[in-house]
Amino acid sequence: MAHAVTVTEVRGDRGVTAWLVEDHSLPVVTISVAFRGGASLDPVGKSGLANLACDLLDEGAGDLDSSAYHGKLEDLATSLDIGAGDDTIGINLRSVSANFATSLDLLHLALVQPRFDAAAVERVKGQLLASLAHEEHQPRSIADRQWSKSEFGLHPYARRVTGTAESIAAITTDDLRQLVRDRFAKDALIIGVVGDIAPDALKTLLDATFGDLPDHAAPGEVPTLAVRKQGELLLAKLPIPQSVVEFGQPGLMRNEPDWYAALIVNHILGGGGFGSRLTEEVREKRGLAYSIYTDLRPMAHGGVLAGGVATENARVAQSIALIRSEWQRMHDDGPTATELANAKTYLTGSFPLGLDSTGRVAATLVAMERDHLGIDYLDRRNALIDGVSLDDVKRVARSLLDPAALTFVVVGAPPELPGAREVSPDGS
Repeated sequence: MAHAVTVTEVRGDRGVTAWLVEDHSLPVVTISVAFRGGASLDPVGKSGLANLACDLLDEGAGDLDSSAYHGKLEDLATSLDIGAGDDTIGINLRSVSANFATSLDLLHLALVQPRFDAAAVERVKGQLLASLAHEEHQPRSIADRQWSKSEFGLHPYARRVTGTAESIAAITTDDLRQLVRDRFAKDALIIGVVGDIAPDALKTLLDATFGDLPDHAAPGEVPTLAVRKQGELLLAKLPIPQSVVEFGQPGLMRNEPDWYAALIVNHILGGGGFGSRLTEEVREKRGLAYSIYTDLRPMAHGGVLAGGVATENARVAQSIALIRSEWQRMHDDGPTATELANAKTYLTGSFPLGLDSTGRVAATLVAMERDHLGIDYLDRRNALIDGVSLDDVKRVARSLLDPAALTFVVVGAPPELPGAREVSPDGS
């Protein structure tokens, strides 16, 4: 599906709208759904509520218990994935077109009549607690928790989407039912559909699947993320031969006017794989790591520019020094004209290759609507990138990159790490 994409808006009669890309080359339809308001709205002391509810929505609905519900999905050759992020609750359903309507009947049941049977709740809670216990001792998970704690402070983004053992234990069935009533509403709903279906048929199915939802979600506010100006160097000691390092600083939200220039700056700095400066300095020239990366992570209430690397304990200090140096060099001088041209070529040329399945296109449609990019974004995207000038990227490199705000979290056993503040590997 890397060819030109035409997006059509389909409006139902019951207040539901979807963006549709028709593709009749295969008898398959994918629907991607998002409800605004994710784990960042979980009540204090009950982090993990949205995630747990998502894990339970397909564990029985209406008159179907867990076994019967999954059996129906299997009989229909339908895949259904439901999950929570910081800012949204997402649903992806893929079905052969002949079974799409019946599959949506099952999704409708999950949204309006979830069972939350006691046995299913306890079983899924147990699975989640086992997973959390396993993550407690994983170096990357430790680094992620400590970095989020340092970067986000008391903001809800600092909490794990999956919660903690204590918060999961505090969640009741009433909490799960309240979340469904509060979050699953038409004014929070975003829908992208791709595949073998016509607009008129989709219109009918939108009404049948989502028309019974409340018009309005319950009010809920998440504060804007405060910009942190001073970075830290944190060390969680763990007796492993190779340290895991996460690093980053405040970034941009998706709707900021400098987004496309920042996208190019990040690509050149560390987001462009083997073509990035960090890969050249850390891997190619010195062999300190197999890979190193950075990426822009925009969220609904803030954003970060973050990255990671893993290296031998004895080389941690050198790797961090190189990252700081390249951050400073990009801040001071910005990209070169050649780097800018190469980044534009990659970012415009590679994008269509990512639209190679109905699922990816449907997810892109949801992201377009979620971020208010416009239904014609796919036609305009490359021009937005090509329109970034060398002066733009130099200016944004200076304004965005702040070496003093860089926070590093190291999990491992480096022999020396001057200036590091030791933190507990248990995340406290």
